[in-house]
Amino acid sequence: MSTWPKYPVIYEINTWVWLGELSRKYQRPVNLGTVPSEEWAQISSGGFDAVWFMGVWERSPAGIVISTHNSGLLTDFHRALPDFTTEDNVGSPYCVRRYVVDDHLGGPSGLAAARVKLAGHGLRLILDFVPNHVAPDHPWVSEHPEFFIQGSGEDARRDPASFIEAGDKVFACGRDPYFPAWPDVLQLNAFHPALRKKAIATLDDVAGQCDGVRCDMAMLMLNSVFERTWGERAGAKPALDYWHSIIAAIKSRWPHFLFIAEAYWDLEWELQQQGFDHCYDKKLYDRMEHADAESVRKHLLADSSYQRGMVRFIENHDEPRATVVFPSEKGRAAAVAILTLPGARLLHEGQFEGLKVRLPVFLARRPAESSDPNLAAFYEGLLKATHRDIFRNGAWQLCERSGWPDNQSCQNILTWCWLQGDERYLVVINFRQDASQARIQVPWDELRGKQWRLNDLLSADTYDRCGDEMRDAGLYVDLEPWKYHLFQLRPYVQYA
Repeated sequence: MSTWPKYPVIYEINTWVWLGELSRKYQRPVNLGTVPSEEWAQISSGGFDAVWFMGVWERSPAGIVISTHNSGLLTDFHRALPDFTTEDNVGSPYCVRRYVVDDHLGGPSGLAAARVKLAGHGLRLILDFVPNHVAPDHPWVSEHPEFFIQGSGEDARRDPASFIEAGDKVFACGRDPYFPAWPDVLQLNAFHPALRKKAIATLDDVAGQCDGVRCDMAMLMLNSVFERTWGERAGAKPALDYWHSIIAAIKSRWPHFLFIAEAYWDLEWELQQQGFDHCYDKKLYDRMEHADAESVRKHLLADSSYQRGMVRFIENHDEPRATVVFPSEKGRAAAVAILTLPGARLLHEGQFEGLKVRLPVFLARRPAESSDPNLAAFYEGLLKATHRDIFRNGAWQLCERSGWPDNQSCQNILTWCWLQGDERYLVVINFRQDASQARIQVPWDELRGKQWRLNDLLSADTYDRCGDEMRDAGLYVDLEPWKYHLFQLRPYVQYA
């Protein structure tokens, strides 16, 4: 496949867990190379542009041993899986031993077969890349200890939670500067030039197996962040940032290869400037969870190129389940928003069924949960309604809304529109637990002088409205709590 849509829809699958469930469903071992055709067809029916197979790389036996002695992790395992046993812990997919597809999942040939099947359904493939750290038993530990942040014997004695002795070397554990170190991984040195060359070679190999990568904790490798985290231990700061070097090298060989950053701390714009196609929009997630519609709207006033480079989501493997964070009707309103905003859209396996348990990525299976058929039907309708090229490649614009001196509930309304050729769509969402009214200024001059039919693709309701009113005074809307419209606008001709 060549060029990606401007705004792709990506479906994240927990690969190990998914294959285990298929094995039980079909009562035989199923790996990536032997997934039944009907399962690929089922994924394709969602109308996605890509599948992210989370966690395909070889898991680390050393990492598993370390995690079995971590009381915090064990507590989390039992929270998610009350009947947890040690066999359920297959290790973290972000504690990578080698960038080779795990044999349990079908190995490289299994992944290659799965990619062919996905491509046959028009689906691209995204995999993980973990730039910041590797497993303690990764080959680089013995072959290239210079690639790592190292410490001293005194460091290991003083802070054994942050430093690991291996042979005659002491290695720093991987870390985020705001939290304790991760005990099962070793910290790579983003400043080391030979490490950067190895990272390019690794990604070049990965790029031959998929169409894009989701880069774990990408902002940790920025020069400014890495220097602040590791100081003199990292050595001299290079003139060029890590991602400038890495992404440019890969895209010179694989120009359509997609880079997605897991990113936080308001560093998304910087990462976009260094070459990332899309960065997590955690700020939008947080505002939708905790703030009001006006806060969300202000976030959407950002520059259009910034908006294009975001990843919108209300659930992924790191966050609590959307059903818990965005319960009931609020979750439906939030889903309408993320699937009709510009940027990549990320959806998570189990989100449509309303699963409630956030599964630690170490675990090979999840608990049995009942699905919500009403929520599944809602998502089926929403995905069908938004499976149009206009929402992948059209022109998006935020709409103004206004109220009245004695009624400012318009501030609860989120509204935007899409234009592509003669196609026009208008989205209106009441992001509040109270009924709200507003006038929506629809920004197209071509509306004037015509009657328009507004077909709501999410309810089958139809309205006829005057174009002059919609363009000037504004389209009047009155929405119950958390309700929404996805209008398709067409000129209306009444025949005698």
